[in-house]
Amino acid sequence: MKLNVNLAGVELKNPVMTASGTFGSGMEYSDFLDLSSLGAVVTKGVSNVPWSGNPTPRIAEVTGGMLNAIGLQNPGMDVFCERDLPFLKQYNTKVIVNVCGKTTEDYLAVVERLADEPADLLEINISCPNVKEGGIAFGQNPKSAEAITAAVKKVAKQPVIMKLSPNVTDITEMARAVEAGGADVISLINTLTGMKFDIHRRTFAIANQTAGLSGPAIKPVAVRMVYQTVRAVKVPVIGMGGIRTAEDAVEFLMAGATAVSVGTANFEDPCATLKVIQGIEEYMERHGFQDAAEIRLAE
Repeated sequence: MKLNVNLAGVELKNPVMTASGTFGSGMEYSDFLDLSSLGAVVTKGVSNVPWSGNPTPRIAEVTGGMLNAIGLQNPGMDVFCERDLPFLKQYNTKVIVNVCGKTTEDYLAVVERLADEPADLLEINISCPNVKEGGIAFGQNPKSAEAITAAVKKVAKQPVIMKLSPNVTDITEMARAVEAGGADVISLINTLTGMKFDIHRRTFAIANQTAGLSGPAIKPVAVRMVYQTVRAVKVPVIGMGGIRTAEDAVEFLMAGATAVSVGTANFEDPCATLKVIQGIEEYMERHGFQDAAEIRLAE
């Protein structure tokens, strides 16, 4: 049975990886599961300098998921390269580094630094606010998305995954834009923008007021957007958004995703990714599939 999948020339032993921001760099989870069992570990967002993130409170539970406005808090690329990458390279899994920034120059600084580091792929988070464009996210304007993709591709030594925001009118327009910019792979969806009030304290539940909604509540939206994107572009697509079980993951594979990322479920069950891998294997055995690619529905 063939579970391995190929992303822009990088072979993953299975199609399941972690979603950025939900798994750190695996250190916190390595006591619960063998990271070598994963197709890939996707790290928390890494910026060129340390980011302190947003004020607290910045997480709130909601029906069917959670809201978060962490603000991409991270210690910066120097600490990441000295501490996190050496830790991850102990394991027989692919390493995908998520890159964030507030200007094109921020992104390029991280990508250039990672050129000679043991990272297998780079995932570029374009849901970050573009400070030079008045705060609109890079991923909400097609021209901006294409431009940042092209700029990153010029300096990147590793294949580039562009991570799309769902907070747009037409996801296929954004997908075509990053493909035109040279993206090797596309991942989606990032969180949906949401809000919650604390009715007893009569204030916002999250200090940032708005936050990113993740978890099972967003899965139908994510599956639809992945389905549309797969049919709009020629590059491989990584699907994510609300995956808790193997059945959830199979939906994304049926929609045409080459691989999937498990995110919020890691907070509830640190072994969620492992259970998804095992469940996909069982599903393939049950239906007589020899290759994970066979799960995809015929056009």
